Amino acid sequence: MYIESSREIHLKHRPSGIPGSEDFSLVSVPVGVLKEGEVLVKNLWMSVDPYMRGRMLERKSYIAPFELGEVLSGGAIGEVVETNNPAFPVGSKVANMSGWREYFSTSGADLQLLPKTDIPDQAFLGVLGMPGMTAYTGLSKIAQLKEGDSVFVSAASGAVGAIVCQIAKLKGCYVAGSVGSDEKARYLLEELGVDAVVNYKTTDNLQESIAKACPEGIDVYFENVGGAHLEAVLNLMNDYGRIAVCGMIDQYNATSPSAGPSNLSQLIIKKLTMQGFIVFDHWDGYPAFVEQMTQWIQQGKISAKETVYQGIEQAPEAFIGLFTGKNTGKMLVKLA
Repeated sequence: MYIESSREIHLKHRPSGIPGSEDFSLVSVPVGVLKEGEVLVKNLWMSVDPYMRGRMLERKSYIAPFELGEVLSGGAIGEVVETNNPAFPVGSKVANMSGWREYFSTSGADLQLLPKTDIPDQAFLGVLGMPGMTAYTGLSKIAQLKEGDSVFVSAASGAVGAIVCQIAKLKGCYVAGSVGSDEKARYLLEELGVDAVVNYKTTDNLQESIAKACPEGIDVYFENVGGAHLEAVLNLMNDYGRIAVCGMIDQYNATSPSAGPSNLSQLIIKKLTMQGFIVFDHWDGYPAFVEQMTQWIQQGKISAKETVYQGIEQAPEAFIGLFTGKNTGKMLVKLA
């Protein structure tokens, strides 16, 4: 197979505030001839994730920033369309971190063959990928979830939050969450069986609404938002409560430092545990996670919603949509 060129998305400007389409460029690049041992991968699906916003800033973090004028990267699922490597025959489906492009060549060291299942390939970017692994790890390892816990989840209809809610319900917990629309609230209540939901965009008093949703207090808080959510929840945590800090999307597009919670003394008064985590530090547990999550999916105990944009040219809009509430469940871009 001869592929002359591939389209990819480059970072044109470092965004200030919420990114705009002007911060990205669609570029066509030549696809070279394969070298010995290489494979050519055609990406079928790519993921956009909130953590990518931090990589658009030039600062030290747990992962290197994107370079201006260079192709972005992230999780993707592709198919091997040409091969000089017997470990990856033509037709193999592979997970990779070379998203934001249609084609790429590689030695295969950065590819992971997908297991043969009846589950759709793109699930390995969502419920069976980083978001699902984040939910599973945050609850089991960081929050030390126990049966009977009262759990509150911010951004509860998102790719991570929706899986957190379902796992916590499977473990016999009371689960409440916050969302930004009535449609997302119905999704949690009617499809996922969550016990109570707060629409943070329509409530006059966030803390009072969360307190009403969690009448027995909160034992475990899965933090995806930060800001006012964190301050409200700190006042409602039960003694010896655990807070797993996955993300703080409320701050990702801030153009100046935001005020911290005024009530961090609650950590002492209530003997709370609050721990941030990066899921890649726990990736040795991924095989066990896939085995358990696959079983839950096949048993109909876990479901996953997707919001899909079509075509590489729509990738920036899909990414921007993460910060304006456009997604329910996992935000994906279908490339082919």
